[in-house]
Amino acid sequence: MSLTIPDQWLAEAGITEQEARLELACRLYDSGQLTLAQGIRWPDVTRTAFEDALLDRGLPIHKLSTEDLAHDLKSLISLQEIQ
Repeated sequence: MSLTIPDQWLAEAGITEQEARLELACRLYDSGQLTLAQGIRWPDVTRTAFEDALLDRGLPIHKLSTEDLAHDLKSLISLQEIQ
């Protein structure tokens, strides 16, 4: 599938095709529809550039689930008990 955005729309928005791809990739990553690797690959940017774009938009680079946080907390408690 290909998506065509008329040049006029990009011009009216004041962005390039590359900037539009990056914007869309950031939004799709934030909504969980793209992985970090996909978000980097689609607009063809470096990982650093993609992470910077996320931060510029106030979006998190990494999203931890409740399970991830619970596991990390359990690990920290275990480490504290060892000391």
